Amino acid sequence: MKSWLHSLLLGGLLALGSVTAQATIEAYEFDDKATEERFQQLTEELRCPKCQNNNIADSNSPIASDLRREVYRMLNQGASDDEVIDFMVTRYGEFVLYRPRVTEMTWILWYGPFVLLGIGALAVLLISRRRRQSTAEGPKVGLDAAERERLNQLLEQDKKR
Repeated sequence: MKSWLHSLLLGGLLALGSVTAQATIEAYEFDDKATEERFQQLTEELRCPKCQNNNIADSNSPIASDLRREVYRMLNQGASDDEVIDFMVTRYGEFVLYRPRVTEMTWILWYGPFVLLGIGALAVLLISRRRRQSTAEGPKVGLDAAERERLNQLLEQDKKR
């Protein structure tokens, strides 16, 4: 009975070990170093559609694995980087790119921060210029002749009461 229990326990541990050992590490063989570098660059530039915050090189999701295989297949068939990227964008949309292309739809994404920075710099310049002008003129001290006359009239009226 005791040996049967040990056998069952040992079998369970071996089964558990085989489950965790099923995680595979993808190893791709390339014809040359340049193709391997292109593969690394492309997989780092393409975003995983499932993870959304990882590139396909770092993601463990099944779809990222499929995308890596597809990139590998296309590079081995002689596709250019632009062709690979165009294929991925056609299939998964612009979201798959970490650096979206400059188009009508992404113009504000690319140039909006610079426009806002320019508006902010212009506002700071105008505010500082107004402050400089107001301090250069200085506060008005004293009264002119018409104001002095009006003040004297008001004071005389107040004395009469």
